[in-house]
Amino acid sequence: MTQLFDFFSYAWNQISSMRIMDIIDILLVSVLLYYFFRFIKERRAGKLAAGIVFLITAMFLSEWLEMYALNFILENIIQVGIIALMIIFQPEIRSILEKVGGNSMKSIASISDTKTDTALTDMIGELSLAASELSASKTGALIVIERSTKLGDEIKTGVVVDAQVSSFLIGNIFFNKAPLHDGAMIIRDNKIYACGCFLPLSTSQDIIKELGTRHRAGIGVSEVSDAVVVIVSEETGMISMALDGKLQRGYDKLSLKEALTAVLVGEESTLKPIKKIRKMIIEAMNGNGQNNSQQKKDEMKENKRSARSHKFGKNEKSPSDGENGSENDK
Repeated sequence: MTQLFDFFSYAWNQISSMRIMDIIDILLVSVLLYYFFRFIKERRAGKLAAGIVFLITAMFLSEWLEMYALNFILENIIQVGIIALMIIFQPEIRSILEKVGGNSMKSIASISDTKTDTALTDMIGELSLAASELSASKTGALIVIERSTKLGDEIKTGVVVDAQVSSFLIGNIFFNKAPLHDGAMIIRDNKIYACGCFLPLSTSQDIIKELGTRHRAGIGVSEVSDAVVVIVSEETGMISMALDGKLQRGYDKLSLKEALTAVLVGEESTLKPIKKIRKMIIEAMNGNGQNNSQQKKDEMKENKRSARSHKFGKNEKSPSDGENGSENDK
């Protein structure tokens, strides 16, 4: 009983001595571990991580059981394990860094963004209409909507178009006899920026076998960036959308428009409070400037009036003073 009391007393002393920064530190570490395990679980790196945990456990067991030869081998393997991990997990590490960098700069870059909801909505409408028409004619298409992660490397492999988004233009580009149909279209700033681009293929083993290179390319670029990818199958005419390495299939014109609106316009709407605050600050500053200028004008007018009245008092007599003087003379 005494040992239990001492344990709770020690635990209470440790908790009572914690600072606010210690609590924040624990919460941040917990969030990082949560997202790390979630990232590992959703990718093929999960099996590699399980193998590494097994090797570390075997090393401690060999040391505890005094298996010197096995322990010597495992220790030397783990000594070079950091370099080996960087080589093995290179695609996953790159994907993490790109997503973290893109998400951290997204809100800062979007404050000064000139895109309007109207242009974005029009682009989504034209894209949805084009996808439904291509689906009806079973014409393959691969359309990438760039967001915060820039796709400059992919754009270099294609041809820069820089045209307004139109369902007719999209249909002409992906026509099977057109020179740019066998590649990806990249939309940047609500415009068709480049066509005929080559995308990185996904190496995920979870992709079903019936999907071809077009779908693997769409999933691949969504794994290494935050782009939204619209895919139209040439064989079945089915419309799909890839986002964050995940593929959703079976869209039509209306459902695709709703999905794109939820992802793209929803993102813009979260930034509206920031833009409104920024606008209010600018208006307040302009209002203060106008008030200050008006105050200066009023002060100048008041000074002129006082100067005139002072001059009048010195050099001239008022009518009332003249009348009073004449009466006194009488």
